[in-house]
Amino acid sequence: MKNAIWIALAMCVAVGCGESSTERAEPARDEPEQATAAATEETEAEPAAPSEPTPSEAPEVATVGQPAPDFTLTDQAGTEHRLSQYRGRIVVLEWINPECPYVQRHYGASTMTRLEQSFPDDKVVWLAVDSSHFVRPEDSQAWREQHSMAYPVLQDPEGTVGRLYGARTTPHMYVIDAEGTLRYSGAIDDDPRGRSEAPTNHVERAVRALMNGEQVPVQTSEPYGCTVKYENT
Repeated sequence: MKNAIWIALAMCVAVGCGESSTERAEPARDEPEQATAAATEETEAEPAAPSEPTPSEAPEVATVGQPAPDFTLTDQAGTEHRLSQYRGRIVVLEWINPECPYVQRHYGASTMTRLEQSFPDDKVVWLAVDSSHFVRPEDSQAWREQHSMAYPVLQDPEGTVGRLYGARTTPHMYVIDAEGTLRYSGAIDDDPRGRSEAPTNHVERAVRALMNGEQVPVQTSEPYGCTVKYENT
């Protein structure tokens, strides 16, 4: 009898009395489940990275050294002009508003008209752009006749092209090379007050440099004049 009791006790110690193998293994099963749940929570909590805009979504804004944004506008006579149609020639863009005293001063001195006439037609195209919300074709035509302008005044009453180019003042000048790259943006000259007897004309220097295959000496300058009278401004 004693031998049977001792044998039973020995077996109990060997296999573990009162604890099943299933209970002992339970924690080992819980660990991977907890880790998986934690990983799931981290994945769900991690915010998605913002998607990068594609090149087609990037805003097109005129920048010196970059291709000039293409546009189409109608002039005072109803003729349509597309910038890209003048590829192969240098293009001068002049933002204009006949009601602006700065514009009146320059046209009184023939600053723009005389300069435009000095360039060969087969090399340079000059386009005035009026982004005033009140611009009317008949007013632009009257201004052209008053100052014997050979170049057109493109009508931009919505200000679409003006904002595209960042035109801030009248005048505000841009020079685009024959390949369609914007090479100059800024003032017509370095004489905002109109007091210099020999002002440096930035536009003339830019155009002459491009015609001679040289680098534009001054690529940007601070434009001066009246603010462009955009709609709702």
